[in-house]
Amino acid sequence: MRTKWGNALDPNQILPEYPRPQFRRNNCTILNGKWEYAITAASQQTPPDRFDGSILVPFSPESELSGVGRTLKPNECLWYHRTMEAPDGFDANTEDLILHFGAVDQFAEVRLNGVSIAHHAGGYLPFSIVLSEAFVGGIPNELLVRVRDETDTSCWSRGKQSSKPGGIWYTPQSGIWQTVWLERAPKRRIETVLIKPLFDQSAVQLTIWTNYGGGGIVELLGNETVFLSGTPLVLPMEDFTPWSPENPKLYEFSMTFERDHVESYFAMRKFSIENDGTGTPRLYLNNAPYFHNGVLDQGYWPDGLYTAPSDEAMVYDIELMKSLGFNTLRKHIKIEPMRWYYHCDRLGMLVWQDMVSGGGIYDKAAISLPLVFGNAHKDSDYAYFAREEVRGREAYTRELGETVSLLYNSPCVAMWVPFNEGWGQFDANKAVDTIRMMDDTRTIDHASGWHDQKGGDVKSLHVYYKPYRYAKDTIGRAVVLSEFGGYSQHLPEHSFSPKEFGYKRFQTADALVSAFEKLYEREVIPAKAKGLAAAVYTQLSDVEQETNGFVTYDREVVKMDAERVRAINAKLSDAKKPEPDTKQTLEQADETNVNV
Repeated sequence: MRTKWGNALDPNQILPEYPRPQFRRNNCTILNGKWEYAITAASQQTPPDRFDGSILVPFSPESELSGVGRTLKPNECLWYHRTMEAPDGFDANTEDLILHFGAVDQFAEVRLNGVSIAHHAGGYLPFSIVLSEAFVGGIPNELLVRVRDETDTSCWSRGKQSSKPGGIWYTPQSGIWQTVWLERAPKRRIETVLIKPLFDQSAVQLTIWTNYGGGGIVELLGNETVFLSGTPLVLPMEDFTPWSPENPKLYEFSMTFERDHVESYFAMRKFSIENDGTGTPRLYLNNAPYFHNGVLDQGYWPDGLYTAPSDEAMVYDIELMKSLGFNTLRKHIKIEPMRWYYHCDRLGMLVWQDMVSGGGIYDKAAISLPLVFGNAHKDSDYAYFAREEVRGREAYTRELGETVSLLYNSPCVAMWVPFNEGWGQFDANKAVDTIRMMDDTRTIDHASGWHDQKGGDVKSLHVYYKPYRYAKDTIGRAVVLSEFGGYSQHLPEHSFSPKEFGYKRFQTADALVSAFEKLYEREVIPAKAKGLAAAVYTQLSDVEQETNGFVTYDREVVKMDAERVRAINAKLSDAKKPEPDTKQTLEQADETNVNV
């Protein structure tokens, strides 16, 4: 099954856009496209004598768009091979070449000209390598990447990938699945920036680090200010325009350190939980109550699996949900490429960011029975949650910190969700502490669905098989309906499988949207009036056997009448007045908002 974007794919122009929109230099060589590949026994440490064929990077070998269509098994090893040369103008005396991988699932070793130069564990986060003496100028350099993926046979983070897909568990994917790119950068350069909007102070705080200390210049709103590496710099933002889904205003700025120049952006917004006029805790945006009206977003594609076929495909999903009147996407058990968050920033879409689940094989009683009985189990019981292995818990904790660091600057990220429905849950309140130390600007749903440990900022509920009735949290947190609905309509000509999974099934589009209207009118809208702070409907698109999306898996059919959905969502809006229409094409946004 292919999407229209997959059908239009140009093998020579695969995801050619700048991969890191919030930290931009003016030189970038995209290495996506045809590489050689081979699959061998996992025990093989030496490169294969010959390769099996070509693979389109960054699509995983399990995907249709890769051109391979083969599952990498836990007892196998995947090899990638290509050559690369230094970009035009590269000066080895004053510059470094940095090789970036957006994500490689699950364990990667990178070799250059026969020399092992890096290892990386974890399939969802980026990593970079400074190419030094291993790189030879003036000749093609041999790049080799060796990959292992144990999927659900070990304790590592895997999300919803399953060696036995079906129902809510999906086809596994492996290998390189985000953009690979080469960057020229001065040897003395800016390493990173931490951006903290100080909404109530009408200011923004920038902390910029270089790899050589010293300082440089920040240019913002036509003014230049000196920064010192590692020292917070507070810049006034008088008469700023607050960012919101209704008006997603972004501010550009640049940083210069000696020969290095980096461009970035930020937004002025504030997330908090406050008591409203009745003493009810609610989610606030920019010091006013703001109902997070969202959908669950799995980020799967029938032809690319984890990898969207194009930038336009990612934009389609976001714009479709905005056009239906939603303001929030819960990014479910996956971390997207940075361009996805950029599009949410510029288009105006709140994001609840899930951590990627892992651990051993889950006990169905632990992860499913609470849906019916509502019981919670202490998550210090590691065996109950399939978290016995110390290495798995340590890897999760490391990845939690790396995820918060990666997405901290993204204006759209409003809520952190470290655990979902008990999948590999452990020490959720310690996870809250870890997040709080790194980020005091966002709210936290510490245990989405059930197995509540009385922590975080919200009481989080998943309700599918019974009517939802609002009740205040006994310890004073805001109450969110973080998953519900899941109404299904199976359209065979647009479905991945003849099998159908959903929480309630309907045969016609009218019956489906009528049930949606009734669900919101009887349960969600009255609950909001009483104190409900957010609602997240399941889900944006069909995914494999799940046929409960607003749009089919191939993104060809929007199942519900758009006007009727918008009318319901308008009743949930806390926007005080109509604001400027910010819906733009990708090209327009890149010209008028942030140039990437």
